[in-house]
Amino acid sequence: MPRIVPRRVKIDLGHRIIELRKIRGLNQAQLAEAIGLDERSVRRLESGDANVDLQTLIDLAVVLDTDLPGLFTPPTTPIVRRPGRPSK
Repeated sequence: MPRIVPRRVKIDLGHRIIELRKIRGLNQAQLAEAIGLDERSVRRLESGDANVDLQTLIDLAVVLDTDLPGLFTPPTTPIVRRPGRPSK
């Protein structure tokens, strides 16, 4: 039986992906292309709404120039949401 990942872990991972993506100067479309996903999937990963498989984590780590534990390091910058977008 698969284990369910707590929502907080997925949200923190998503925030870290956003942080690393912005540090590398990538937009969502560029990251999506680099890891072989569509842009919608990247949006879902960043918002904590998607489960991620090991290969995608590896691809993210390579493209974002970190290691796997680095993806799970708490973000160091606050995530600022655009006005008019509801937070979850």
